[in-house]
Amino acid sequence: MDTPMTPAPGGGGPDAAPRAAPKAKIRPGRIWYLVALLVLLGGVAWLVVGLLSLSSHVDSFPRVAIPAGGQITLDHSGDYVVYYEGPGAQSGQIPAFRVRVTPASAGAAVQNLRPYKSSVTYAFGSHHGRAVLSMRVGHPGRFSVETPGGGNVPVGSDLAFGDSIVGGVAGTVLPSGLLILAGIVGLVVIFIIRIVKSSRARSATPAWSPPGAPPGPPPADADPTPPPTAQPGPPPTPGAQP
Repeated sequence: MDTPMTPAPGGGGPDAAPRAAPKAKIRPGRIWYLVALLVLLGGVAWLVVGLLSLSSHVDSFPRVAIPAGGQITLDHSGDYVVYYEGPGAQSGQIPAFRVRVTPASAGAAVQNLRPYKSSVTYAFGSHHGRAVLSMRVGHPGRFSVETPGGGNVPVGSDLAFGDSIVGGVAGTVLPSGLLILAGIVGLVVIFIIRIVKSSRARSATPAWSPPGAPPGPPPADADPTPPPTAQPGPPPTPGAQP
């Protein structure tokens, strides 16, 4: 006896559902999220390391107390900046006083001392300073620092001598800011591109609907013979009795 074979679902029969096409990969891949995140973290690390290095550099400045004064050692010739550290440094409300720097060792030489022209401040730990003077040292050595009229300066104020911190701040903030910005922009752009491409891929997938049932044989109890139709009779004869 022959048994009709019904195609298994997913086979090649007329009622079989089409096999799903493999999902297209969305570009850029998720790995690029990691790349953008690494750029962002690199910028944060640059900022932290740079600020710690700058703070350590400021801590190393030689200092004298106001109004006591004292001696400092400057180990190279060239330009120096004199920073006031104390109350009023951030706001610029610094009591008036004078600063006198004189050589205290053989060969030491200071060429000029003049007001600082720009507004530069810093705040690292307990050091809150403002640039007040610029100074050129002709030959390194020991120098005596006096502060005539410094009696009205708040107790605990100091004068710090060092190089300009402007270059260090710019070398820390600008690269780190660019890296952080690039990382954030990269994350946002990758997210938007993936969302748009995923939406387009979903809308481009055709919808599948099962085909209609194929025509089959009539039911077994149905009479295939069409019903009889009425045939017209002969016309009646005139005068005939019914």
